Amino acid sequence: MVDVHPDAWVSPHAVLRGEVVVGAGSRVLDLAVIHAVGGPVTIGRNVVVMEHAVLRGRADHPLTIGDSVMIGPHTHVNGAHLEDEVFVATGASLFPGSHVGAGCELRINSVLHVNSRLDPGTVVPIGWIAAGDPARLFSPDRHEELWAVQQTLDFPGTVYGVDRGASMHEIMRRQSAYYAPPGQ
Repeated sequence: MVDVHPDAWVSPHAVLRGEVVVGAGSRVLDLAVIHAVGGPVTIGRNVVVMEHAVLRGRADHPLTIGDSVMIGPHTHVNGAHLEDEVFVATGASLFPGSHVGAGCELRINSVLHVNSRLDPGTVVPIGWIAAGDPARLFSPDRHEELWAVQQTLDFPGTVYGVDRGASMHEIMRRQSAYYAPPGQ
């Protein structure tokens, strides 16, 4: 069930599926995809979802976006919680279980890892990765330090429901079944 407030606007070229709520004054632009079949997506007031953004709700991690939030083009926001006045720049990725405090900025191509939390007002620089609870910021060249934090966040369990080390055969079998058309 898609519920778009009368004062909101969704491009006829956007895709909204499942349990989606779009608040007053919000705009969903061309080719944005809001996929709430696996879990709900709630978008607050005066939010702009730019072109080619992909927003996904999950049963165990609904996607909630507060008021006055910018979701930039080519972003991926999956099972996250964003408080008010957040800026998510082009190409940023937010993973399931992540939480973005009020007034945060995730700049171009930045990443907020699974089960990680940004304190209010945090800025994640261009191309950097935030991981942990509370999140620590890592430049892309600090992979070993990032991995020490990242491996405790349980990406395979949170995203795919498997233990670390599960084969791609098992992961993709599960993904194929999850995304199968109804009745198949």
